[in-house]
Amino acid sequence: MDLEKQHHGPAPYEGGEGCLTVLVRIPVRIVVLVVILPVRMSWDLLVVAGRVLRRVLLRPLGRALEWLYDQVLAPVGRALAWLAVALLVRPWVGLWRYVVVPAVRYGLVVPLVWLWTALLTPAGRGLRWVYDSLLVPAVTWSVTVLLVRPAVGVWRYGVKPLGIAADRLVTHLLVLPLAWTYWYVLTPVGHGIAWTLGMTGRALAATGRGLWTAAVWLVMTLLVLPLVWVYRHVLAPVGREIAAAVGVAWRIAGFVSRAVGRALAWLAWHLVGAPVTWVHRTVCTPVGHFLRDTAWAPVKRAALEAGRAARSALASAGRTLRAARRDAWRALLGTPQVTEARELEGSAARTLGRTTTVPSAAPASEISLLADKTVERG
Repeated sequence: MDLEKQHHGPAPYEGGEGCLTVLVRIPVRIVVLVVILPVRMSWDLLVVAGRVLRRVLLRPLGRALEWLYDQVLAPVGRALAWLAVALLVRPWVGLWRYVVVPAVRYGLVVPLVWLWTALLTPAGRGLRWVYDSLLVPAVTWSVTVLLVRPAVGVWRYGVKPLGIAADRLVTHLLVLPLAWTYWYVLTPVGHGIAWTLGMTGRALAATGRGLWTAAVWLVMTLLVLPLVWVYRHVLAPVGREIAAAVGVAWRIAGFVSRAVGRALAWLAWHLVGAPVTWVHRTVCTPVGHFLRDTAWAPVKRAALEAGRAARSALASAGRTLRAARRDAWRALLGTPQVTEARELEGSAARTLGRTTTVPSAAPASEISLLADKTVERG
């Protein structure tokens, strides 16, 4: 579907388009094609260069960095972490666990707990009892007798009657005249002022609405309508044609860029790739096979045989060394003596007089010989 869309040409002229659109279309598309073609070729060149760079440099570099991290940095990091834990963390943990914690526990916490339990707690309880039973009642009685009762008497028999008289005096001399003045003088005057201001405001609002309507009509007639006409009949068609021209020019530049790329790839293949492939196939590969069969294979077989011989020689030397060590041990300490077994010959199974058991032997009688003789004599 995309290829079919790409091979489609520019949209045909439809009726209803203005003459300005028809006059601008072809020159604009030619100019845009001339401008877009270098950009599209540069873009395609950058894309190809990026792919080659990723395939040739970035991907092998990433694999090398991954191998370096897995094989070198990660083991070194683990070793450094283990070393840091062994040299820094564990000594401090041991010092904290076996020195600081016991010293603080038995040198500070235990004495403080004993001091709190044995001394401070009983002393605090005694002080609380003294405070609750003696000090608080005495202070309460003193404050009540010396301060509260005199203050209550002064308020009840002195301040309160004077306050009631002053309240009545202020009410008749100040509050009632002010209230009469507010209700019968200030309120009618305020209503008149408010009505006057309301009428003036409505007149000013009507005048402002008329001026605003006239200003809006002038702006719409002299500025907005010409701008809308210019946008609708000039800028919009020119913009659509420029956008369509950019799209068509980008597709045409893509065709041209791909054709140039195929031509360059064809030239590179016939000038460089094909000769190099022929040299690799007809010269390097037979030479490599010949060197592998005549030089590398014998050297590899000789190295394997040498390795096997070295391993067998090392094994033989190890056996000889162990035998010499055993002979020297026997020469110094003598042959170890084998102690005789204390068990009687007979059945190999465990009996009352034995402590060993042979898995393959049949079990013997659990009755001793002395018991049998005693039975016979009886």
